[in-house]
Amino acid sequence: MANEFDRYYIKIRTILGIDAKTIHEELTTALEPNAPSYRTVARWANRFREGKEDVNDDPRSGRPVSELTDENIELVRQVINNDPHSTYDEIIVETSKGKKADPGDETWIYHRQIHHKSTNATWIDEGESPTTIVRRSKFEPKNLFCIFFKSNGPALIHDVDEGKTIDHNYYIENCLKPVVKEIWKQRKSAGTKGIKLLHDNAGPHRHSDAINYLAEERINIMPHPPYSSDLASCDYWLNDYIKYNLSDQPNEKSLARAVSKVVKNIPEEFKNTFDKLLKRMELCINNHGDYFEHLIK
Repeated sequence: MANEFDRYYIKIRTILGIDAKTIHEELTTALEPNAPSYRTVARWANRFREGKEDVNDDPRSGRPVSELTDENIELVRQVINNDPHSTYDEIIVETSKGKKADPGDETWIYHRQIHHKSTNATWIDEGESPTTIVRRSKFEPKNLFCIFFKSNGPALIHDVDEGKTIDHNYYIENCLKPVVKEIWKQRKSAGTKGIKLLHDNAGPHRHSDAINYLAEERINIMPHPPYSSDLASCDYWLNDYIKYNLSDQPNEKSLARAVSKVVKNIPEEFKNTFDKLLKRMELCINNHGDYFEHLIK
């Protein structure tokens, strides 16, 4: 529903002749950090200028439409084809979904922390004015972090240099290679044997050079369906956990130290999140590939 409201606003402002850059600035001022990206605003503004009336997405592959069911269940089918006698537990392990999976993701973290709206909520007396809600300036300093972890803790916490763009070369040299090095450090005899990597479908992740490098290192890439943050532990747990437990930081170096401290102080949670991922995978299968977070208690 929030996306529809954003698009109604974009539509009205576009009809009034307001350019996409200004619309994005207005939405960022009002909704940050929940505002849509400039790319999204520009895309919808262009659609409305071309005469599109509906604010809903066009039909697309990926969750929650039926095409996704095949994509999710194909993971299980591959295991069964390889061994028709696989047990349920063996399928769960082989499709990920076990403790050797190594999730990784990128996330922006602000120097000044404004937590979720729920943490800013206060009780007020009848007739009393609500307290002022703190909002971000779009120019507030922030840094991009790449974080990879295993069930026993972090494998990489990388602070991306300011102004750097993460292309496939940067991703390989500064993320994948350090992760592989850390895995060998932790598993001197086994190395990368049996390791699976879970990352999303961003361009640098899907580049042939990145895929080939991981293949050379004997790391299997876990297929990840599009639009599925509910199946990515960085999205549904780690990123929010880090931001919730951070205090304000004066500069980039201080922020990097604070992020590293938060991540390294939660080893038991890493184990728990892999257990939760297994349950989410099972819910996804039982729900025929449709969204399932409303079923989580």
